[in-house]
Amino acid sequence: MLTKRQNFIETITGGNPDRFVNQYEAFALDFAVDPLRSLSSRPVPDVPYKDSWGVTQVLHGPGVMPIHDEELIVLKDILEWRDAVKAPSLDIPESAWEGLGRFAEEVDREEQFFTMATLPGLLERFHHLMGMEGAMVALALEPEESQALVNFIVDWEIEYAAMKIARVAPEVLFRHDDWGSSHSTLISPAMFEEIFLPPYKRLYGWYKDNGIKYIVHHSDSYAATLVPYMIEMGIDVWQGVMSTNDTPELIRQYGGQISFMGDIDNLIVDKVDWSPEVIREQVEKSCRSCGKHYYIPSSLMGLPSSMFPGVYEAVSAEINRMSAMMFA
Repeated sequence: MLTKRQNFIETITGGNPDRFVNQYEAFALDFAVDPLRSLSSRPVPDVPYKDSWGVTQVLHGPGVMPIHDEELIVLKDILEWRDAVKAPSLDIPESAWEGLGRFAEEVDREEQFFTMATLPGLLERFHHLMGMEGAMVALALEPEESQALVNFIVDWEIEYAAMKIARVAPEVLFRHDDWGSSHSTLISPAMFEEIFLPPYKRLYGWYKDNGIKYIVHHSDSYAATLVPYMIEMGIDVWQGVMSTNDTPELIRQYGGQISFMGDIDNLIVDKVDWSPEVIREQVEKSCRSCGKHYYIPSSLMGLPSSMFPGVYEAVSAEINRMSAMMFA
């Protein structure tokens, strides 16, 4: 029987997996022990707070969301970003690294990949700072200044990532950046190519040059039109792919260049009135239609969890059932 990491490699390379990769099982995520996160106060549900970039956020529902009341917006004019945007200090006390160090020592790297989790992403950080409307106007009217701000964010991330890599040598990057709604991207492919592709190529290229073997990018959205750019920037697995992207067709067209993790839509399976029968139906549909190679069955959540208790575990159980059926 292959280890979880071996099975992951066989799956995304079109080799000989002996079962489905079951959601996040191949990844030991460091999200909970991130040093900068450990220095921040824990969000309290429905109580606004400022994050390390000065963005007012609130923990509500599925996660943390920015609040963009006029008086709270960090950056109102893209031309003023150099004065308005302040990156978090990376003068991190040694004590803040202790949790990450202990976690790294506990990971069985023969079984799982030590995985560095990073969020939010470049587009998300951009519209968190400006608000969605302001961000869209800036991208349309001032693409050069918009990209300059994105590159500033990249520079900061590389500096911080270098500190983490030097200490714990992660092998996988799990990166968030939601690029669309359920049926459309937030910006046009042409705008994405012009403004975001070059910084992402630089960022993900740096990671690959500095010990990261695989990049798993989370975007629980429609983003089928951006897959060629995902491949170009070095993404190995798109996590969060909604069924609205026609995942089987993406696998047929791009399998071997990139793999896809998801297709089990949370809007269908992760509800207050969820049922084992619906989960069984959806998991079987996805596994049979997407196949054994270049596909990891998973719900769309950006962490190994679910909105409602028991859903994540029920999905995992059904994936195991499909492995027993399809890999017998």
